[in-house]
Amino acid sequence: MSSIDIRHAHSLPVDGARKAIEDVAAKLSERFGLQSNWVGDVLNFNGSGVDGAIELQPGQVHVTAKLGFLLSAMKGMVEGEIQRVLKEKLG
Repeated sequence: MSSIDIRHAHSLPVDGARKAIEDVAAKLSERFGLQSNWVGDVLNFNGSGVDGAIELQPGQVHVTAKLGFLLSAMKGMVEGEIQRVLKEKLG
């Protein structure tokens, strides 16, 4: 099992960052078929072969995920897609 740990800085107000994270989750859902839900300032997501969270912190977001066997082989691609979408939505 592989894991992903990404921190991405942002300068958005809380509401703007929360909306951006929802946009990130929507993109990841399209790409990887993930389901997501908010618990406080953490957007939990899961799907076939992945389980993780995007935590909204002051000035940054912290993405963590555990990848199952099949997605572990594509860790670089999954990580790259998450970083690309974070940059697109959070700057």
